[in-house]
Amino acid sequence: MGILKTRKNKKYSYSPRHYEGSGSPYKLESKFDKFRTSTLENKGLKGKFTTAWDDFKHNPDKKANRTVLIVLAVLIFLFLYIIDFDLSIFLR
Repeated sequence: MGILKTRKNKKYSYSPRHYEGSGSPYKLESKFDKFRTSTLENKGLKGKFTTAWDDFKHNPDKKANRTVLIVLAVLIFLFLYIIDFDLSIFLR
């Protein structure tokens, strides 16, 4: 065992005795992953934001998009209130 070498994980070839089904029983996947495009493997922060923005723009559910925009606006106004920003510029 060397000082600079890292240990390799042990691999087991376990197969379940009573599993009846298709695919691997150990694969963790959300039931919504096949409907989302933002969960795909994207490298970098810009790629993730680009994919999420495209998903937001091309989402057929306009009510969900409006809800997201309302929540985002409330969070922005709450942030501006916390940092004591002059909110009177938004009012007459």
